[in-house]
Amino acid sequence: MLKSLKIYGIIFMLASVVLSMNSCRTLRPSEMFQISEDYPLAEFKSSEKEYRIKPFDKLAIRITTNDGFALVGLGNQQTSGGGNERQKGLEYLIEYDGLIKLPTLGRIQLAGKTIREAESFLEKEYAKYYKEPFVLIEVTNRKVIVFKDGGTKGTVLTIPSENLTLIEALAKSGGISNISKAYQIKLIRGDLTGEPQVYYYDISHLKEIQGSNILLQANDIIYVESKPKYVNRILTEISPYLTLLTTGLTVYGLFIAR
Repeated sequence: MLKSLKIYGIIFMLASVVLSMNSCRTLRPSEMFQISEDYPLAEFKSSEKEYRIKPFDKLAIRITTNDGFALVGLGNQQTSGGGNERQKGLEYLIEYDGLIKLPTLGRIQLAGKTIREAESFLEKEYAKYYKEPFVLIEVTNRKVIVFKDGGTKGTVLTIPSENLTLIEALAKSGGISNISKAYQIKLIRGDLTGEPQVYYYDISHLKEIQGSNILLQANDIIYVESKPKYVNRILTEISPYLTLLTTGLTVYGLFIAR
């Protein structure tokens, strides 16, 4: 009996030492995007219904005349298939200053405009050189990233032309797991190397969702906080030590204690 108590005492002491040496960072090494308590949180603002073009967006631009013929050299490629012409827009990059370099027009300002405004603007500009131009624009590189379950699960989602809401992004990435905190969803927006905006949203109650189903922007990061699984992590951390201790006690009992 006394020997068993000693063994349990050794195990308890070993576990205490291991726990004292481990910080929360060790117990939850996959956690991401943690912020200090005094980091300023951004206030929620209603999202605009229409997306506005931003620097570093890639635009697929198709330029034709209103009778359907492509304007050669203005972002259209023609291929024939089954007697039908297929037009595909070429991609152009919105530069850091909001300008885009286009054939004939050179560098012009498009950042800040909605897709509809940009199409109308380019039609007016190209009308100076061509008869009845028709412009279609699509942003091709708008993506958001969703992290869940303590950062162990990540999903990259492309924002469609009709936009993507926070609720839709969570659904497309697999929904809320049983360890996710639906009341603590972090949205990070802006330049990560600078001072990005950080928002917290609560979708655990219908009343709270009224201010949470926002339209996402390109390069938004959604991080769903998760419940800590300290017991599993602790067992994982100390299991090698327990195995070593058990082996040592077994050897001691078989060969030394006799």
